[in-house]
Amino acid sequence: MADDRLVSKDADSQDDAIERSLRPHRLNDYIGQTAVKSQLAVYIQAALKREEAMDHVLLYGPPGLGKTTLALVIANELGVHIRTTSGPAIEKPGDLVALLNELQPGDVLFIDEVHRLPKIVEEMLYSAMEDFYIDIVVGEGPTAHPVHFPLPPFTLIGATTRAGMLSAPLRDRFGITEHMAYYNEAELQQIVLRSAGIFNMTVPESAALEVARRSRGTPRIANRLLRRIRDFADVADTELTVRLVDHALDQLQVDDRGLDAIDRKLLMMMIRDYDGGPVGLNTIAANIGEETATIEEMYEPYLLQIGYLKRTPRGRMVTRAGYQHLNVPFTEQ
Repeated sequence: MADDRLVSKDADSQDDAIERSLRPHRLNDYIGQTAVKSQLAVYIQAALKREEAMDHVLLYGPPGLGKTTLALVIANELGVHIRTTSGPAIEKPGDLVALLNELQPGDVLFIDEVHRLPKIVEEMLYSAMEDFYIDIVVGEGPTAHPVHFPLPPFTLIGATTRAGMLSAPLRDRFGITEHMAYYNEAELQQIVLRSAGIFNMTVPESAALEVARRSRGTPRIANRLLRRIRDFADVADTELTVRLVDHALDQLQVDDRGLDAIDRKLLMMMIRDYDGGPVGLNTIAANIGEETATIEEMYEPYLLQIGYLKRTPRGRMVTRAGYQHLNVPFTEQ
């Protein structure tokens, strides 16, 4: 058992190391999100020129678009340390106090899934973000007394896939709000070629473009697919070509638009059982055996983006394009 745990830990560490190696460290190396980068460059330069902490930043958008990476890049550009955590990990005010207590002037605190902060922790953040202090109660019972705890100026970077779930008071305290959009094929092709170079792989541009086409507009998926394709190439002891990419992704059940088995199962279930909709989210989740949050965050955004699914006041519906992709005759509803 101990050996199994050791192997598992080593595998996780290796995956983390690979993930870190693929991340750019500077804005100039960060591919895509051009508008976001150009605006952040101004804010970073202004903060450096004034020798102040940069204003708090909220990054929102679908998962896998580089929000965590961009937070690390911002810290590097500012020349400061960064502490990273997530909303669910900060369970009580004491956890937040411990994090804030370790910050130096100008440092970055990155909170992923910031929409999942407990309410009591979120309320403590208000004064920390706005006036750089927190009030904590020390002791219990008759000896309990408030303590005013000043903080160094710092930058909070929050990341979320569900900006609508942030409370208005918290959202309003972020001076900089940036939306992370899906990447186009050319940008993803650059990312695949860059990652291939880090892996010491020779990848033709045509093969990199094919990976990009099937990556759902998402760098994380592009890098994951590239790693799996590399496995196929190594086992077959062959060069990475468009033909190999097609074979590997067919084996992974990723079609020419990046849809996987779950995407197709979702669309086919709606067509077969509900005439294409409208269907409620809870009904979809129950039918395909997935959590509603998983559907909302991982599957639905891309299907909406490429026009295979649409939302209506009565529920989700499969579009004509969705029917065509699955080679199912479309009938007006």
